[in-house]
Amino acid sequence: MIDSVAGFAEALESERACGRRVGLVPTMGALHTGHCSLIERAAAECDLVAMTLFVNPLQFGDTADLAAYPRDLDGDVTVAGTSGADIVFAPSVEEMYPGFPTPPSSSVHVAGVSERLEGASRPGHFDGVATVVAKLFSIAGRCRAYFGEKDFQQLAVVRTLARELCLPVEIVACPTVREPDGLAMSSRNVRLSPAERKAALGLHRGLDVGLRALRGGERDIDVVKGLIRAEMAASPLVQCDYAEIVEAQTLLPASSAAGDLRLLVAAKVGPVRLIDNEGIVLEPVPPEGTFVPAGALAGTGKER
Repeated sequence: MIDSVAGFAEALESERACGRRVGLVPTMGALHTGHCSLIERAAAECDLVAMTLFVNPLQFGDTADLAAYPRDLDGDVTVAGTSGADIVFAPSVEEMYPGFPTPPSSSVHVAGVSERLEGASRPGHFDGVATVVAKLFSIAGRCRAYFGEKDFQQLAVVRTLARELCLPVEIVACPTVREPDGLAMSSRNVRLSPAERKAALGLHRGLDVGLRALRGGERDIDVVKGLIRAEMAASPLVQCDYAEIVEAQTLLPASSAAGDLRLLVAAKVGPVRLIDNEGIVLEPVPPEGTFVPAGALAGTGKER
């Protein structure tokens, strides 16, 4: 376990000097099975796995939300080691941001993929994410970094950041891990009451309704979004923030139900804000009057 920036950088540089490939798994702690899957994949593909454990205050607009974020350092270190992590970097806020609570004079903004969806609902959130990730990548050096698709917009921000700043980091996207009933695993789930936990399934049900509509041939984007919202609103405990369908590569609103698409939802369930998403690839619908052989469009809805 390392708690200093210099110590972490030196440790990883020493490993690379010995010819070892480094896998990096950035987290904010409160580890669950989803985090474990990232560590396990990194361990399978790299020679050494370094997990970062840092609750980043810059990405919290609400001080109450920051204070309520679950923390269990000892438990997280145990889980990380059991899952295959070799090093845990757990710095203090002061180590990462000297002079805090005065904000750092330098920050990172990733235009284009940051402003909509979570960016609109949580102003400044992705600037905080981009700033801490850029700093972690700079400290860690050349590595493969593992991120979950559950936070799909965050993944897009990180990919853009690494590419445009020419950081020596390969971003590896890993599938969302779900509970047996379909709820996406999140550190925030522990804050749900039993009734809220049950209601939270409305997010996944909404996505499922949207996927089934698209696979069934519905091609009106607004109709599909309406179906998703209606399913989420079926529970009075779920307050839908957004239900959107975007182009997976750009996060721009989908202009048609074709290509690589992502369905994204966000809602407050009681006091807890949750997000979820699913992907689907759809073949373009041929222009009216075009001859299509029987069965040619069968199975065009491919989930991702």
